[in-house]
Amino acid sequence: MISLTERLSRIVGDAFEAEGLDRALGAVRVSDRPDLAPFQCNGALAAAKAAKKNPRQLADAIKARLDGDAAFEEVTLAGPGFLNLTPTVAFVEELASELKADEQQGCFRVEKAEKVVLDYGGPNVAKPLHVGHLRSAIIGEALKRIMRRAGDDALGDIHLGDWGLQMGQLIAELRRRMPDLPYFDENKTDGFPEESPVTVEELAEIYPAASAACKADPERMAEAQAATAELQAGRPGYRALWQHFVNVSREALERDYGALGVSFELWRGEASVHDLIEPMVAELKERGLLEESDGAQVVFVAREDDKKGIPPLLVVKSNGSVGYGSTDLATLVQRKQDGFERAIYVVDKRQSEHFVQVFRAAVKMGLFEEDQLEHAAFGTMNGKDGKPFKTREGGVLKLSDLIAMVTEKAEERLRENSGDGADDPSRADNARMVGIAALKFADLSNPRTTDYVFDIDRFVAFEGKTGPYLLYAAVRMRSVLRKAGVPFDEAMTGTFCLKEQAEVDLATSLLGYGDAHRSAYEKRMPHILCEHAFQTAQAFSKFYANCRIADEQDPDIRRSRLALVAVTLRQIEDILGQLGIQIPQEM
Repeated sequence: MISLTERLSRIVGDAFEAEGLDRALGAVRVSDRPDLAPFQCNGALAAAKAAKKNPRQLADAIKARLDGDAAFEEVTLAGPGFLNLTPTVAFVEELASELKADEQQGCFRVEKAEKVVLDYGGPNVAKPLHVGHLRSAIIGEALKRIMRRAGDDALGDIHLGDWGLQMGQLIAELRRRMPDLPYFDENKTDGFPEESPVTVEELAEIYPAASAACKADPERMAEAQAATAELQAGRPGYRALWQHFVNVSREALERDYGALGVSFELWRGEASVHDLIEPMVAELKERGLLEESDGAQVVFVAREDDKKGIPPLLVVKSNGSVGYGSTDLATLVQRKQDGFERAIYVVDKRQSEHFVQVFRAAVKMGLFEEDQLEHAAFGTMNGKDGKPFKTREGGVLKLSDLIAMVTEKAEERLRENSGDGADDPSRADNARMVGIAALKFADLSNPRTTDYVFDIDRFVAFEGKTGPYLLYAAVRMRSVLRKAGVPFDEAMTGTFCLKEQAEVDLATSLLGYGDAHRSAYEKRMPHILCEHAFQTAQAFSKFYANCRIADEQDPDIRRSRLALVAVTLRQIEDILGQLGIQIPQEM
């Protein structure tokens, strides 16, 4: 179904067209002054400028055409020609009934679905997830779900850091520690053990030790570089060992991401495009796109209209090796081969220049059009000192420790809220869901491109714009239906008859879902959906406080209000599902 503002825009657009003006000028939006009216149209000002007429007189002519329309309770003028619009209750009831019957619940649906890959992982093999991985995971998962809800075939790719020098460092270090392992026998080509010789916990200790040793000792660095070259050349023992590293790391990553409610359909890494790099470089040379610069091979991507200089994309280093530029470009070759029509990279905004380089090189190769490649950049999560969030000791906080921290704080709040200090078997699960909701909503409710401050006490509050507030609202809606003894499906059959302003306000808020969803989708901004959910939860709270529901004596009004509860619950559940937030049974 089309949204309430779209429906009103059609009616007002007809009035503009009847005056010989562009109907697009009749666009209606939510009012900046809700104390005057819930909706407004500013088109008369733009129309007057184009027609060289007085905007107030023009707006008055539009008003005269709208005054007799059954959709409007009141149309007033303000200022130089603003139209303030108040729909009739009957009109709101009609659209609310359509919303209730709509299988898509009023959410936005794309006209032409695309096959989209979202890159929102980027962890390295052998390293535990830390707080720096949080935003890409939360935002990427939400965007994937929002796009799927709109009809796109959207897939998430973790894009593992599983190739390059770090792998060589691990192999060289393990060879020093465990030289008798069969993987280091140059003459052995198969029959390697199926069990990994190291755990992910051991890898987490080995890698920093190996990295530090290589930085301190040129001989150790040379060993690691040689091991890297042999791995990439296909030495069987090293490939088998590398596969163990990837496998044990994946188990840990699936566990940690799973605790956050994040998943990936594709578990590819830099290694998956290794065999694509050589033919890609050959194609770049053949097409005259690869040029020499200080002994390296680069693709020049700067343009005359650039406000700042954009360096060329480094494809082949002067020593013949390749780096992130070549693997990222080869990844786009792979994604094109896989039939993806759009690629979205949910990566820290500090990487913006890199993606400009890679995207422009891909466009030059003819892989994608420029508007098919997106960098959905995001800001940082900071401590109260304004710097990227760290532990009290100044170290990088593991993601698992962060989740434990918010879960513990959520359990404290749940215990306070219940007023019962006794242990409750279900409280642990509820605390986990509330803690994750607090963490996710705190992130997603901020505009993606901005930084925000980590404030655990504020995040887990049951009041204000927080995840727990939304969960509590949803739990209350379920409780209302349960206490009324009316199953959800039965509640959905009620006919709307809105008697109180709080009911009308809630229904009006629900009818804004399509606009919010569309805007969140098109702008890649989940916070817009968060804001709609919060405003709707607030409207429900006022409705709950001002209207009898389960104990309403008039059977028609009771059925109407229970239907309003059911539609609100369905919409809040739909939105929270897109944000990757689970709702507990009780709080």
